[in-house]
Amino acid sequence: MENQEKNVDSKNLTKPAYIMVQMKVESLEELNQRYAQFAIPILLKHGGQMIAGTPVPNVKEGNWNGNWAAVLQFPSMEAAEGWYNSEEYHPYKNLRINELQSEAGRVVIIPGM
Repeated sequence: MENQEKNVDSKNLTKPAYIMVQMKVESLEELNQRYAQFAIPILLKHGGQMIAGTPVPNVKEGNWNGNWAAVLQFPSMEAAEGWYNSEEYHPYKNLRINELQSEAGRVVIIPGM
C-alpha cells in the first residue's frame, strides 16, 4: 500500500520546464540596459531563473548565427507559458523582437523529464 501511495505522489509532482533562447542582437549592452534589467524580475516573479547564459556557446552541431544563448528554468510548463505570454512581459518581448534583435531568434519551451 505504501508503494502505491509513493507512485501516486510521484505522478502528481510537477515537472520543470526549460526555455532555450538563441538570439542575435545589435548590442549586448543595450540588451542589458533596455531589456534584461526589466525582464529578469518578471521572470523571477513567475518562478523562473536563468540557469545558463553566454554570448559564445560551444556549438557542436548545426549553424550558430547568434550572439546570445540562454537557458531558463521554470517549475512547470504552465509557469513558463505564463511568463512568456504575460501582459507584464509583453512589452519587453516586443522590444526584444522588434528593436533589439538584428535578426529572428529562437525561443523553445521544453518540458522537463
